[in-house]
Amino acid sequence: MDFQLKATAAGSAARAGVITTAHGTILTPIFMPVGTLGAVKAVHMAELRDDVKAQIILGNTYHLYLRPGMDIMHKAGGLHRFNGWERPILTDSGGFQVFSLSSNRKLKEEGVTFSSHIDGSKHLFTPENVVEIQRTIGSDIMMALDECTPGTSDRSYAEKSLRLTQRWLERGWKHFNATAPLYVHGQAYFPIVQGCVYPDLRRDAAKHVADLGAEGNAIGGLAVGEPTEVMYDMIEVVNEELPANRPRYLMGVGTPANILEAIDRGVDMMDCVMPTRNGRNGMLFTRHGIMNMRNRKWADDFAPLQEDGPSVVDHVYSRAYLRHLFISQELLAMQIASIHNLAFYLWLVSEARKHIVAGDFKQWKTDMVERVQRRL
Repeated sequence: MDFQLKATAAGSAARAGVITTAHGTILTPIFMPVGTLGAVKAVHMAELRDDVKAQIILGNTYHLYLRPGMDIMHKAGGLHRFNGWERPILTDSGGFQVFSLSSNRKLKEEGVTFSSHIDGSKHLFTPENVVEIQRTIGSDIMMALDECTPGTSDRSYAEKSLRLTQRWLERGWKHFNATAPLYVHGQAYFPIVQGCVYPDLRRDAAKHVADLGAEGNAIGGLAVGEPTEVMYDMIEVVNEELPANRPRYLMGVGTPANILEAIDRGVDMMDCVMPTRNGRNGMLFTRHGIMNMRNRKWADDFAPLQEDGPSVVDHVYSRAYLRHLFISQELLAMQIASIHNLAFYLWLVSEARKHIVAGDFKQWKTDMVERVQRRL
């Protein structure tokens, strides 16, 4: 994997770059649609490619490991061949999913044991076998196993958790460098910066990660219960230490405003289930604000979803029709809303890139943050 920094914004830490992988290039800043089980919910691959214009999608190690399982994944030749997505794929290590199962998992030095949410069977994730699982999946970018510390954790627990994550990282990094990809393309390994809401822990973690010299780095453990302004502060602290010549990935964030604020603070890559999850529940994100499509006010509004929208569905379907589909519980409603929201998110980061290059990002971002938070 290669990363080239192309532009920086005046009066901001925002950057525009290009990531090159064996499956294609990615223009940063970028938003990555979440395809947990190898599919972005309610969206065809052709729609992701042609209408949403996704450049990279996510798969999840925990879920793919349990179902369909690594035997089938290996026989298929990896996730790209299994799901037909020809562009880059990033896989989470599964750590967040495992650690969200607080009543069904046990942390130890070796790794984490957990019970499957599907059938209750027992499993063990270690820093080493998580690398092997992601070798089998064949993602272009794989993530290190870590513990995602809740944003409300006290300092004692946060530090204990960070030290375990750091020891796991050393083992995972060693194993990654001692092994080779299973398929014809290369893979990158991203360490994850933890440290909860404690600036000194975050800074220590970022320095430790930076010293490894990995091809990219991630910021984890944010948007997990801490105040939004604290999240922004932690991003700034971490990005002061992470190398500028490597992409920075903020995991699991967030709203359109969160994304713009993260870009302003030097983040290059983001993902979140919000555009599809909220879309399936009737919420549309637009450049003019947020629309709840179940509201009565849209019942006889025959205007396009968004007249100046980036997606073909914005022009084909009216607000009244989409509301009718949601009220009638038609599956098409979830598909239309998911495509619209993902296309908007990809448009948003694309526009951010244009303004970074043009030199007026800060002014544009300030106005856009206010607009995207309005309730229409």
